Amino acid sequence: MVMGEFDALDQVLRQMDIEFVGRGRHKVTLEKLFATPQALLLDIRTPEEQASLPLLFPGRIPCVHIPLDMLPQRWDEIDSAAAVGVFCPHGVRAAIAYAYLRARGYANVMVVDGGYAAVTELARPGAVLQNMATRGAIPKVTP
Repeated sequence: MVMGEFDALDQVLRQMDIEFVGRGRHKVTLEKLFATPQALLLDIRTPEEQASLPLLFPGRIPCVHIPLDMLPQRWDEIDSAAAVGVFCPHGVRAAIAYAYLRARGYANVMVVDGGYAAVTELARPGAVLQNMATRGAIPKVTP
């Protein structure tokens, strides 16, 4: 290894002090991500995980499926101008992808807070119905 190979990663890790982690600056809720113009969800689960629970949010946000082990070969498929929310079941792989993409120069990348629970909550009938109403696919829903 040549000296300097990890300079970008070193810089990212130096920013992750108690204030950064304690304030959750590396996290985003799906609701906030969906409300962000030019945002995308990066699903870094394995192909088998993606097949068991496909993530598609038509009309809300594009989903890019790149397993973590393929990220070094495919990182350039991710729009560097977009707000990128990285998703995995528990957050460990998302944290690795977060650090990797930040080291690659992605300034607006965050870990989706809540993992599977947050994603599946958006698939509940009430949330789907509300999303359809918001997009104008059905009349507004009133409680």
